[in-house]
Amino acid sequence: MENSSLIMSFILAPYGEIGSIKYLYFSFVFVLYLVIIAVNVALILIVHVERSLHEPMYIYLCCLAINGLFGSTAIFPSILVNLISVTMEISQLSCFIQIFCIHTYCFAEFTNLALMGYDRYIAICHALLYHNIMNLSKMYQLIFLSWVLPICVITVLTVLTAQLPLCGRIIEKIYCDNYSVVKLACTDINNYNIYGLVSVFLSIFPPLLIIIYSYVKILQVSLNASKESQAKALATCTPHLITLGNFFLSVCFEVIQSRFNMHHVPYVARVILSVHVLIFPPLLNPIIYGAKTQKIKVCFKRLLKHMKCHTAVAYY
Repeated sequence: MENSSLIMSFILAPYGEIGSIKYLYFSFVFVLYLVIIAVNVALILIVHVERSLHEPMYIYLCCLAINGLFGSTAIFPSILVNLISVTMEISQLSCFIQIFCIHTYCFAEFTNLALMGYDRYIAICHALLYHNIMNLSKMYQLIFLSWVLPICVITVLTVLTAQLPLCGRIIEKIYCDNYSVVKLACTDINNYNIYGLVSVFLSIFPPLLIIIYSYVKILQVSLNASKESQAKALATCTPHLITLGNFFLSVCFEVIQSRFNMHHVPYVARVILSVHVLIFPPLLNPIIYGAKTQKIKVCFKRLLKHMKCHTAVAYY
């Protein structure tokens, strides 16, 4: 048993199983991180440059892309450093910063998806009043709330975790998360668990209720609409539903990996399960919306054509 006052760093045990191919993993992770940055920054730039995309739906999509960059940046630089490090350690401060960033990202992802679902509900069920209901003032208020609530809840959670006396420093993941650190506590954590349950409730149920309510109402309206209106509703909701499903699947993988004994599962599979929520949503969300949203697709092609023309002029 180790004295918690002497624990200044944590050991991320899975890095010890990588062996001699760590530079191959480093190259793969580095390229993956660059791709995530590229697709999200491209989406943000397209929405910023194209005035026709200056609508709440696309502003919320930009918030989702920014959150994806935030979440991936919370883990990728750390992974890259640890892959080429010989110590496999992360400082206590860096660990708790990573906990704050990762959990804030997950919470904010959920609130952003709830906002996007609510926006689709207003656009489909109250189409004539859409711009009155979803005006700029309300849009900014909702965006502010979608970020402030996760930051406040996760700040308190991280501070409470940092105050726990710890009797170990080995974490069985390639990054720090709250549950992995709490498992190292050597004191009664009943009071801590109460706040943990409250934070889980706040992060899951309000956004989930908004999403369920929005799509129940959309379904009710669509069933009584024309075939053309149904097709339009399906087209506008499909990217959001795919994105939502991708995120839920990622969260399920994380819960399975964290709560159950996974030592019988191959090392690579365990790592993929543990980082799924931090890789696949930021990577796939811009691609899904770029492929499924006609306006973004058209604007992207126009932007590429514009860039090619400028390149050709500069060349000649």
